[in-house]
Amino acid sequence: MTRCDKCGAEMPEGANYCLKCGSKLGRVVTEQFSVDSDDLVKKVKDLLHEGNVTKIIVKDEKGNLLLEVPATAGLIGVVLAPWLAALGTIAALVTRCTISVERKE
Repeated sequence: MTRCDKCGAEMPEGANYCLKCGSKLGRVVTEQFSVDSDDLVKKVKDLLHEGNVTKIIVKDEKGNLLLEVPATAGLIGVVLAPWLAALGTIAALVTRCTISVERKE
């Protein structure tokens, strides 16, 4: 059984909409990118501009979690500014990063 991302209710397999809250159910696809620290902020900005990204997770080369950003459609530049500043600091401390991107289909 699957769960609704919005309300957490259990749904039967193959359901397209939540029977409790009515929200559309979708499959989450995860992609991973390996980038140099110089390209980290640019890559995250590019991913955010794509629009279908729901979460961005940045890890160092050892797999340690550095930053996890929920990237909902309602986020605007002012809200993202502190996270992008943190990414700039992270980029100065590590040489390579892995970016995991969750997208809803």
